[in-house]
Amino acid sequence: MEAVIFIGIPASGKTTFYRQRFFETHVRISLDMLKTRHREKLLLEACIRALQPFVVDNTNVLRDERTLYIRPARAAGFQVCGYFFEPQAGQAIAWNRQRTGKAAIPVAGLLGKLKHLERPHPDEGFDRLYRVQVHHAAEFKVEKWGPSA
Repeated sequence: MEAVIFIGIPASGKTTFYRQRFFETHVRISLDMLKTRHREKLLLEACIRALQPFVVDNTNVLRDERTLYIRPARAAGFQVCGYFFEPQAGQAIAWNRQRTGKAAIPVAGLLGKLKHLERPHPDEGFDRLYRVQVHHAAEFKVEKWGPSA
């Protein structure tokens, strides 16, 4: 049983990474898709009760936000993995410009998330923590990250 928590600013490649790495094995929990915290909580609880691996595909830039997923997952015996998407503001702004409709967010909002970003740490309850670097054309380099790496 694995709970995966993504951490990164908007338009940093998180959903593309999910599609490439976890689509076949993990349920995607995303506020973009579910629209409300209530729906998100229901899906999270269903995954935990069913012992279903899941990915939280939100920005999760604050430690307190990540705790909402880490605590219940750990309490249910899930291994918790964090994937930290190294901020690349210029790339994120460029990718955001390619979005349409509500998917495109104001640049100020994107930079605001960057300003408030709290880098993850294993003491939050992560069993494993990885850093993801995005290269051109959505190529991802993943490496163990944190004090034990």
